[in-house]
Amino acid sequence: MIERHVTFNVYPDKKEQFEKMFVEYYRPAMAVMPGFVKVDLLRQPDQKSQYQMVIRFESLEAAANWRNSGAHQSLQPELKALYSDSKLEAYDVIA
Repeated sequence: MIERHVTFNVYPDKKEQFEKMFVEYYRPAMAVMPGFVKVDLLRQPDQKSQYQMVIRFESLEAAANWRNSGAHQSLQPELKALYSDSKLEAYDVIA
């Protein structure tokens, strides 16, 4: 199993739109992918514009299939318009 942590620095005036997009579009699109386990959206309590998306897939292949899917590709332009930068860290889930 793999877990990816993606940190987003969201534009302050786009926070509500970012959260809404995640709940209404991004998570539902990801949830139907084979090998999907779960995804959570976290927000820093002291940095209200910094979010972390924590994503679990059963395998690297399943995660790659999500990234290469038409659903993911179609959501990217709208998502990228909501944040200034992002950082990805990937982990193997041990226990």
